[in-house]
Amino acid sequence: MTKQTVVVALGGNALLRRGEPLEASIQRQNIATAAKTIAEIAQQYNVVLVHGNGPQVGLLALQGLEYKKVMPYPLDVLGSETQGMIGYILMQELKNLLPQQDVSCMLTQMLVDPQDPAFADPTKPIGPVYQEAEARELAEKFQWTVKADGQYFRRVVPSPQPIGIVECDAIETLIKRDHLVICTGGGGIPVKRENNKLVGVEAVIDKDMSAAYLAKQLNADALLILTDADAVYLDWGKATQKAITNTTPRALSQYSFDAGSMGPKIEASCEFIKQGGKLVGIGALHDGLEILKGLAGTNIIADK
Repeated sequence: MTKQTVVVALGGNALLRRGEPLEASIQRQNIATAAKTIAEIAQQYNVVLVHGNGPQVGLLALQGLEYKKVMPYPLDVLGSETQGMIGYILMQELKNLLPQQDVSCMLTQMLVDPQDPAFADPTKPIGPVYQEAEARELAEKFQWTVKADGQYFRRVVPSPQPIGIVECDAIETLIKRDHLVICTGGGGIPVKRENNKLVGVEAVIDKDMSAAYLAKQLNADALLILTDADAVYLDWGKATQKAITNTTPRALSQYSFDAGSMGPKIEASCEFIKQGGKLVGIGALHDGLEILKGLAGTNIIADK
């Protein structure tokens, strides 16, 4: 029996939990935990794995600001560095758990439109969280845009929509050869076409939007978004909060969700379903397989 294909989007905050020190050893511990869930899913599905990079790319940007002898590296280069760093650890941990499974990490460029309105309204949080006073001070010092992230503040950068995967053919070839493929990490390295050449762009693409775009390109059977919340909630953080278990794009359109966290996940999910996708699951990392079975998290299917 042919396995179904699922694109799994693993949040950057699942790899480095909110408020944890940005230590390599802590990230490896978290990735080892994540790999156990991914390995379970891979025994029943063809897995294409996309990961976030918000905390990691922000850390690299901060490190770059501290070394004054060279100009800070641009965000597209930092994005490629996080693909290599996170992809390497994921690939190693998955291979240790699944020694017979071919696991490949594909450095992936994602095309964006340089006229995308997102460049005028940064929304993508990167780096660590700060108290408001420190965030405002850093914003003035480094010409950042900062916005609230729960009870804290974080730097935010432009997050344009993905419009094309440069390495899509290579990804499809690896999937056909039964590889577990790690790709479009951090949403993909943002690039544009300029005079028939690929050129990097100062942005961080939302990994959930890229995962949904990738899932559509691959005609995947399902999109699974694993995060630090166990489901999509109405009135999140309030006494009246309520989990949504089964829903549709039309039902979700009645509500608004935070642009810095659940909002892009809902938008990406609905876009995938509207373009012909069969199922999106959203929930906690440890519930991965249960979400796909409809026994945990939030399931989104097409409107009838």
